[in-house]
Amino acid sequence: KEEAGIQLQAKEYDLMAAAADLDDVEEVNVNCILIANLQQASTSGTQSDSTPVYDID
Repeated sequence: KEEAGIQLQAKEYDLMAAAADLDDVEEVNVNCILIANLQQASTSGTQSDSTPVYDID
């Protein structure tokens, strides 16, 4: 009976560790989306449809 309790505790620990890992993955995903949105916002005002002009000096 004690061994079954230890196995259950180990499974609970594994489940909690997996949940913590999932939280970390979700946080990274949110940060990536935020960075992408910030990059898009920072370049949206500088982009135009005109042909680039190169300085030949």
